[in-house]
Amino acid sequence: MSVTLELPLALHILDGFLAENKYVESASATAADSAVAKALGSAPSAEFANVAKWYAEVNKSSAPAAADEDEDDIDLFGSDDEDVDEEAEKIKAQRIAEYNAKKAAKPKPIAKTTVTLEVKPWDDETDMEALTQGVRDIQMDGLLWGGSQLVAIGFGIKKLQINCVVEDDKVLLDDLTDKILELEDFVQSVDVAAMQKI
Repeated sequence: MSVTLELPLALHILDGFLAENKYVESASATAADSAVAKALGSAPSAEFANVAKWYAEVNKSSAPAAADEDEDDIDLFGSDDEDVDEEAEKIKAQRIAEYNAKKAAKPKPIAKTTVTLEVKPWDDETDMEALTQGVRDIQMDGLLWGGSQLVAIGFGIKKLQINCVVEDDKVLLDDLTDKILELEDFVQSVDVAAMQKI
């Protein structure tokens, strides 16, 4: 970072600093003082009394130039940068808070699962249409019935294979299968044949 001063703001800041400190960095003049004096270019007006006094002393005395000190690294007004950084941090924090609030307010996608159930009847004399209708009549918040078919399993017996979509937060499969098993005149057992998250 090169040493640049924005007058008169820099002079006001430097004047305030030199009201409490004799030199820029320490109790005696250093290369930092020379760098600042060089950046000023000329003696400031009498309005900046502390800077004018300091400027005269720095130019009068030959300040030791530290060979290992890089003038470009001197941060004359770190407090200004800190103020700017603090303001930038406040703005950043405010934007993050606004983003998080917006994100929280945005409705989250509802987790759903497609389920294929296999409902087995007692025997080949079970009324499969009544069984199917009984299953479809089960209503739960977050449950949507889909397609169904009768699949032969042997000895003239067919099972009901029926699809449904359930909202994970609202419908537990155990509760659903228990409700189907309540159709005890028709249903022998219920199995989950397949599940897939949507």
